[in-house]
Amino acid sequence: MAACALLPLVDPFLWILQAAFLLAVQSVVGAVARRVPLARPLTVAAQALAGLVLLTLVFARGQALAGLIPGPEVFGRFAELLRQGGDDIARYAIPAPLESDGIRLMLIGGVLVIGLLVDALAVTFRSAAPAGLPLLALYSVAAGLNDGSGGWVWFLIAAAGYLMLLLAEGRDRLAQWGRVFGGASRSPDGGQSAAVAPARAGRRIGALALGVALVVPLALPAMNGGLLDGTGSGVGSGSGGGGTISAVNPLVSLRDSLNVDENREVLTLRTDTDDVSGLYLRIVSLDDFDGTTWKPSKRKITAVPGGTFPAPAGLGPDIPRREISTTVSAADWYAQTWLPMPYPPSGVRVEGNWRYEPVGMTLVGDHGQNTRGLTYRVRSLEVQPTPEQLASAPRPAPATAEEYTKLPDSLPAVVAQTAREVTAGAPSAYDQAVMLQEYFAVNGRFEYDTEVAVGSGSQAIARFLRDKEGFCIHFSFAMAAMARSLDIPARVAVGFAPGTPQADGTVSVGLRDAHAWPELYFEGVGWTRFEPTPTRGSIPSYTVPDAPGSTTPDVPRPSQEASQAPSAQPSADESCSAERRQLGGCASESPQAALASDDDGPRWYVALAWALGGLAALAVPLAPMLWRMRVRTVRLGSHGRGEAEVVPDTLAAWQELTDTAWDFGIAPDESQTPRRAAARIARLGGLDAAAEASVHRVADAVERALYAPRPRPVAGLADDVRRVDSGLRAAAGRGPRLRARFAPRSTVRVAWAVSARWTGVRTRLAAARPAWRGTSGQRG
Repeated sequence: MAACALLPLVDPFLWILQAAFLLAVQSVVGAVARRVPLARPLTVAAQALAGLVLLTLVFARGQALAGLIPGPEVFGRFAELLRQGGDDIARYAIPAPLESDGIRLMLIGGVLVIGLLVDALAVTFRSAAPAGLPLLALYSVAAGLNDGSGGWVWFLIAAAGYLMLLLAEGRDRLAQWGRVFGGASRSPDGGQSAAVAPARAGRRIGALALGVALVVPLALPAMNGGLLDGTGSGVGSGSGGGGTISAVNPLVSLRDSLNVDENREVLTLRTDTDDVSGLYLRIVSLDDFDGTTWKPSKRKITAVPGGTFPAPAGLGPDIPRREISTTVSAADWYAQTWLPMPYPPSGVRVEGNWRYEPVGMTLVGDHGQNTRGLTYRVRSLEVQPTPEQLASAPRPAPATAEEYTKLPDSLPAVVAQTAREVTAGAPSAYDQAVMLQEYFAVNGRFEYDTEVAVGSGSQAIARFLRDKEGFCIHFSFAMAAMARSLDIPARVAVGFAPGTPQADGTVSVGLRDAHAWPELYFEGVGWTRFEPTPTRGSIPSYTVPDAPGSTTPDVPRPSQEASQAPSAQPSADESCSAERRQLGGCASESPQAALASDDDGPRWYVALAWALGGLAALAVPLAPMLWRMRVRTVRLGSHGRGEAEVVPDTLAAWQELTDTAWDFGIAPDESQTPRRAAARIARLGGLDAAAEASVHRVADAVERALYAPRPRPVAGLADDVRRVDSGLRAAAGRGPRLRARFAPRSTVRVAWAVSARWTGVRTRLAAARPAWRGTSGQRG
């Protein structure tokens, strides 16, 4: 029932039927092992083995001995599927497709593991309350990854399952006492029957559990952007046909990467255009700016269109363009999940499992597909707008402007202020964009430096504008943010700058050609590339107006200054010290680092850490209550084992009674006899006649257990203690009841026990010290 919270994460939901069947088989194995009976550890081991065999039968039958017995190859298969599942959950957003065996193994295997823990705690080791912890971990992970839609339904199902577990345990314990767990009936003396107190306690525990589960998540950190980040309906107009996808954040990957030691060749291009200065290979666009970083929005993905792609957004029919063809060959070592392509593509011929994201016009690999050793052909448009067309572009559509000009309130005011100062007097959005480009590339005296730490947080752009040092990430992020502050739709593209032409007519793209650049939207032209990074890429021709006074030079591309083959000399950016490399203070232009599938988002252990943190945050304030519940269960659950246990059982019931009174403010007085102590508890606690009689019955049993030559067991002591507890609660106010429940005074016994043990250790050490000294003196 708790696993139902995982249903919104994948589609379809048929996996839970398979998980339920396998879990039932695993539970039956445990029931048979307990009936034999086997020792408790052997019972758990038998269930674990059964679960492993079941998973082998479902996921690794071909690698198992006789199709059933797991061996080394089976564990290798599991590891491969878990890696595949990790890649899939990092690639897909909710709902992820269930075709992935890796995701299915994670779901079904996780349910079996949690089921084993719950069964071991609640049934094998007879402690149902702690079994709620693995259930809470399962539900917390699911709730943290879900987008919250219909979350209350899954909460009610999971909570009902846990309460049913507690109810089953309560019925079992009452059956051992010889009582029937029934409704509220009256005893002959006018009081309530003994079954009422446990039933009332069960209802209160259930209400408390539901209340805590509803309130505590409000105080826990949100788990946004996790393994299967919530998607809603995605952004853009993509139709269904395969779920949604969320790209990784290249800023994080670049920050964690180092400058490459060798400019290894990544891609080889052969194109029919004579001018490759504008042949940028785009991987993905970043259009979601939260004040800390730019990242891709979650998008709908579809099948790759056959033939010609739809026209790019915003491109009008009067804009000059021509179609070019480019054949791309990826290196055997370069495994990129996203397909590098010129923008905008008009058609792609590629082998493998690829999906199409229509808003960004990008292709992404499906089920582990990547670019390793791949050769593909891309038809793309070389759009050639004139400065006049850009300057006369009308205002964008309201929906486009609203989506791509969003800026968070945390963005420092200096960003918008600098943008207004730089573009003062500009007559159009196009002129403002050109002035921003000139400010970064020429006039602003910015320096290109890959050793500058990427930085994060709302002050990162402000620091870059102040220090004027950085690399392409800084320049593109800053210009896109400043453009948005001027109400110009903007986003950031990540990919490769133009590579180096070779003697055989191809173009070589190396690791150091990895790049990021801003794209600004102009109605009638569409998304248009700008180049603010000095000494990188090429200044677009349409950003060099013919009007006099323009200071924008034609900045040479790196290929114009580079040799015809990849250089074997160390990069000029390699002055990053070893210490800074270890601290992650060096940035990389590596495209593999920029969008590597191995670094896609947080992994399963991040969600596990969140879940464990949530459990810790929940367990610490509730530790006194949980300790008292456990102690009460141990003290009152041992009755009826025989005459040999009369004295310890009776004394345990008496201690529980006095600790319960202590929790309600009646401190124990060890100097009084049990009879006088019982009278004191009844008087100070304001007990009714039935509860007062119960106190005296327990006190009489204690006296007989201590002083009678042959004490006999007394039935119903546990019921008497619970009746006293109910009487104290009925007489106390709301504040004392809450104090007794959540902060019981008797838990100070834990501190006393720790202190006594520490004193004993110190005493033994002090007693042994003279012997050491004497031995040392004899040696001397």
